Amino acid sequence: MKKTFLSDRLGWLIIISLVSLSISHSKADAVTDWNKWAGDIVVDAGIGPLPAERALAIVQAAVYESVNAITRRYSTSDIESLPPRPDASIEAAIAEANRVTLMQLAPNQQASIEKTYQAAISAISEGSAKRAGIELGEKVAQAILVKRIQDGAADEESYRPNTSAGVYIPTIIPEAPQWMKRTPWLMTNPAQFRPASPPELGSDIWARDYNEVKALGRFDSQVRTSEQTEIARFWEEVMPPIYHGIVRSVATQPGREITQNARLFAAVTQASDDALIAVFDAKYHYGFWRPLTAIRNGDIDGNEATERDATWLPFISTPMHPEYPCAHCIVSAAVGTVLEAEIGNNPSPILTTVSKAANNATRSWRNVHDFMQEVINARVYDGVHYRNSGEVGSNMGRQIAQLAIKKYEVGEK
Repeated sequence: MKKTFLSDRLGWLIIISLVSLSISHSKADAVTDWNKWAGDIVVDAGIGPLPAERALAIVQAAVYESVNAITRRYSTSDIESLPPRPDASIEAAIAEANRVTLMQLAPNQQASIEKTYQAAISAISEGSAKRAGIELGEKVAQAILVKRIQDGAADEESYRPNTSAGVYIPTIIPEAPQWMKRTPWLMTNPAQFRPASPPELGSDIWARDYNEVKALGRFDSQVRTSEQTEIARFWEEVMPPIYHGIVRSVATQPGREITQNARLFAAVTQASDDALIAVFDAKYHYGFWRPLTAIRNGDIDGNEATERDATWLPFISTPMHPEYPCAHCIVSAAVGTVLEAEIGNNPSPILTTVSKAANNATRSWRNVHDFMQEVINARVYDGVHYRNSGEVGSNMGRQIAQLAIKKYEVGEK
C-alpha cells in the first residue's frame, strides 16, 4: 500500500501520544522527590563527593527504615526493636527523616533544608497520622546517625608525603587517605574485595592501556571523536546525584510501590558508599601512577612499546588520589548491578540522568550494561584512567552490589 502524507502524520501522532502516555504514567513519590532534593542540598553544601556519598547513604537508610516501619513490606532492618507504626503518615516520616539527617550532615544548608521540609510537611493533612510520622522519622533518623557517627569519616587525615629529606615534591595533600579506614555498611572490612596488583609495566596490557589513554585522553587529542569528548565531559561530574538520576529512572516506573523505592535507594547508596571505601583502600594500598605521571615518564617504565611525551596533559584535571582502580567505575557498577537485580527480566526503562559538569546536559541509555561501559570508556577519554583499571573497578563494584542485593533481597516484590 502506498503511504500518504496523512498516514505518515497519523503514525507520528500515535507515537507521540504513546510516548506522552508513558511519561504521564511515570510517577514520582515522596521517596524520589526527597532523593532529588537531598541530592541538591548535599551538592550545595560543598562537602565533596566522598562525604556526599556517605551523607546520602545515611539519609536513604533513614528513609527506608521509616517507610518500612509503617508498611512492614520487608524484613530487613538495621534498627533493633523498631516497633511497627501502621498509623503513621509515610510522607511525614520521610520528610522528617530527611530533615533530621540533613541538618546533621549538611549544617551549612539549614535554611534550604527547613524551607524544603516546610513545603513538604505543610502539604500533609494535620492529624494523628502526621504527628506519628514526624515522631517516627525523627526516631529512626537519630538511630541511624548514632550507628554511623563513629564510622571513621571524621578521623583526622595524616597522609605522609613520600620524599627524601630536603627534596621538593608538590605540596597538595591527596584526597581522603583516611577514607579506607571507615566502617562499611555491607562489607566485612575495607579490603574485602581488594584486587590483585596493577599490570606489570613490562606487560602487553600496560602498553595497550598506556597508548590508548595517551591517544584518546590527551587534552588536544586528534583521534578522540566529538561524541567521545561529550562523554568525557559528561562523566567529569563526580557528585552522587549523577547516579541517583539513573536510579529514579527505575523508581518512577509504573507500578512501583513506595517501600520498594525506599529499599532500592537504601541498597544503591550503601553499595556505592562501600564501593568508595573499597576503592580508596585499593588506591592507597597500591599507589599506582596516573596517566599524566606515566606518560611524562614513559622512558623509565622499561617497556619499549611506551614512548614518552614530555608535554602530555589529560582532557580533564587529574583527581588528587592514586589511579588504581577507577572510582567512577566501581560506583557505576555497584549502582548498575543493583538496578539489574531490581529490574530482573522486565523490560528495561530508558535510563536518564543529568551532568552539572557538562552544563546540565542529559544522557540516556537503553540498558544498564551500556551505562556501566560508558563510564569505563569516559575515564579513558578523560585522560585520568587506564582501561584495565576501569574493568577492575567495575568488577569490584559488581561484587559489592551483590552484598546489597542479598541484604535487601533486591528484586523481590
